[in-house]
Amino acid sequence: MSREKVLVTGGAGFIGGNFVQYMVDKYPNYDIYNLDLLTYAGDLVKHQSIEGKDNYHFIKADIADRDTIISLFEQKKFDYVVHFAAESHVDRSITDPGVFIRTNVLGTHVLLEAAKQVHTKKFVHVSTDEVYGELDYDPTTFFTEETSLEPNSPYSASKASSDFLARSYHETFGLPVNITRCSNNYGPYHFPEKLIPLTISRVLNDEKVPVYGDGKNIRDWLHVYDHCTAIDLILHEAESGEVYNIGGHNERTNLEVVKTIIKALNKSEDLIEFVEDRLGHDKRYAIDPTKLEKLGWKPEYTFDTGIEQTINWYLDNKEWWEQILSGEYQNYFKKQYDI
Repeated sequence: MSREKVLVTGGAGFIGGNFVQYMVDKYPNYDIYNLDLLTYAGDLVKHQSIEGKDNYHFIKADIADRDTIISLFEQKKFDYVVHFAAESHVDRSITDPGVFIRTNVLGTHVLLEAAKQVHTKKFVHVSTDEVYGELDYDPTTFFTEETSLEPNSPYSASKASSDFLARSYHETFGLPVNITRCSNNYGPYHFPEKLIPLTISRVLNDEKVPVYGDGKNIRDWLHVYDHCTAIDLILHEAESGEVYNIGGHNERTNLEVVKTIIKALNKSEDLIEFVEDRLGHDKRYAIDPTKLEKLGWKPEYTFDTGIEQTINWYLDNKEWWEQILSGEYQNYFKKQYDI
């Protein structure tokens, strides 16, 4: 009997990388294919522990390269596709939107077309709560799967476009598709341009931590492991065509997150440096995950337990951290944050 083949795009990134490790360990009878272009935020250092396993395979490729992707699907006949690959940093989408359109929209279209041609059993398109736009500060309001899409940044607009493409391939061609929309993730192997790993690295080095505006923007935080278990469940149990929101009911202001990390590391809040707010900075995101919970999902981490685990992970994995911050990565940070 042939083994099931699962293609994970963006598997050298943060969320996709954690999902690759999760799947390789949980499903030894699946062949897990990690496809990634290895751009600035992707690395394979994180996968050293699984490189020798029989069920793990790496493919370097560009999802927007139609000829390569179509040929790959024809050769491998992937049973499942879990599509993480995306440009995801909002700040970068403001300075260079075109890169986001190419990867997030055109790349998704190429993958959907390839999956259609080989009759893939399930295509899980991993999106973001940012496609919904923003909420006000009323704590009783939440994004649901029925909330209209009103993206406010080039990044979220590109993701909303790819969501519509994924939906259309289900409605028009019958491709078995699920769309997931998650809240802000955190956890091991997070590239240090995002709030939590940036704060941890800065605080450990007694450097200033930049906080946009007044720091009151609210995000719902989801540990990456809980995100992995949710996608696993959706991949295997969800009815095709359905959208699922993935959130942890862990709302915190950006300033609260930074202060939590500073306190955990026994440092001074004098490290906080308020900087000019980001263009189009959404006030609040908050997800209602009831639909997914009814499918059988339950998060393992609260924010308090998750942030403690994450901080300890960074403290225990200095070697990985130093490799990521070296060379071109360090040059990127110097340019991005004027350090």
